[in-house]
Amino acid sequence: MTTAVEVHITGRVQGVGFRWSTAQQAQQVGVTGWVRNQPDGSVAAWFEGDEDPVDQMVDWCQQGPRWAGVDQVIATHVSAKGYGSFEVR
Repeated sequence: MTTAVEVHITGRVQGVGFRWSTAQQAQQVGVTGWVRNQPDGSVAAWFEGDEDPVDQMVDWCQQGPRWAGVDQVIATHVSAKGYGSFEVR
């Protein structure tokens, strides 16, 4: 069964390779969706797939890439949209 979450990540998450690293990680674990920078300096992401890989992605966002400084991750369960790949927006 496909599960989906929308994630909002705050902290030092722009200009540190967060989106690129998120896309790499999502492809490794087999999750679809997207990641994008927000005007307020945060990052938003959408993860879809099997429950375990989606949970792994949310956990990964707690730390992010090496240069990130994550303050908060808010994950909200949402209805899956059937994304076929993972993209950086």
